Amino acid sequence: MKKITYKSAGVDIEKANNLITDIRKLVNTTRVRGSMDSIGGFGGFFDPMKYGIKDPLIVASTDGVGTKLKLAIDSGKHDTVGIDLVAMSVNDVICTGARPLFFLDYFASGKLDGKIWTGVLKGIIKGCRESGCALLGGETAEMPGMYMKGDYDLAGFAVGVVDRKKVVDGKGTTPGDVIVGISSSGLHSNGYSLIRKLFSKKELNANIDLFLEPTKLYVKPVLEVLSKARVRGIAHITGGGFIDNIPRVLPDERGVEIYKGTWRMPKVFELVIKKSGLPDGELYRTLNMGIGMVLVMPASDAEKAMKVLSKHRLESRVIGKVVKGRREVRIVDKEL
Repeated sequence: MKKITYKSAGVDIEKANNLITDIRKLVNTTRVRGSMDSIGGFGGFFDPMKYGIKDPLIVASTDGVGTKLKLAIDSGKHDTVGIDLVAMSVNDVICTGARPLFFLDYFASGKLDGKIWTGVLKGIIKGCRESGCALLGGETAEMPGMYMKGDYDLAGFAVGVVDRKKVVDGKGTTPGDVIVGISSSGLHSNGYSLIRKLFSKKELNANIDLFLEPTKLYVKPVLEVLSKARVRGIAHITGGGFIDNIPRVLPDERGVEIYKGTWRMPKVFELVIKKSGLPDGELYRTLNMGIGMVLVMPASDAEKAMKVLSKHRLESRVIGKVVKGRREVRIVDKEL
């Protein structure tokens, strides 16, 4: 009887270890204040006291990339979904006013392909570097029988810190406050189950760079805005679009009006609107429609915030306002 080993069963531990060794130098480029080199160990180390916050609160978030991964797999283009993975978690963390400190990733596949894994990891490293957080560690799982050939899955975990007195939680939001919308790069990482139904593989491949455009990273620009302007609330426009995400940062008896046509939409949304014929209610609850993040703030601080965002090469506009009423979002045609 032929001897069965772990390797012959489909798990190559030595290959994974060699890849980790090869990638260590790249990972070390994400070292930031407080982080230590712990790649390959049983746990990652980080000293939050290095930031000198007197009354710190730890903030954590986890997310994935969803079915956008399927486009990356089908097209063989894996160098952007790692950026998406980081962005989905750190953009959530910044909504509380917290500075992301470190990130952990989880990569799972049926059979580890070094080229794919390295491509994804380079994107993760780029996302961490641009967000100013350390890639502290992760898990690479080879699970034959769980995934089809060439398939893989991703999950990410971000941890940040904020001074208790500086938490951004929507409190103090009043009628007359404005909504500053910050541009998205495209679809980001939501709505791809719809996208894959709407467009054929041929259509997707013809515009693959458009559909795989990575999610914007808002950490550094928003941290600077927080240091220079009053911000009542911050909402990351992800799954649920405007309709479900903005109310998460509104107090009771406060609603929001968003004015259509007050910002520029990336080309991909024109394609989706034309192809789908969906009503506004469905579009604004499924997609970000060109706005990746919104800031709720006093009208007198909006110009100051937009000036900071412009310095970071981000388009931003006043796209709506806070009104008295139910905690909901209304998409209206009225112009500001």
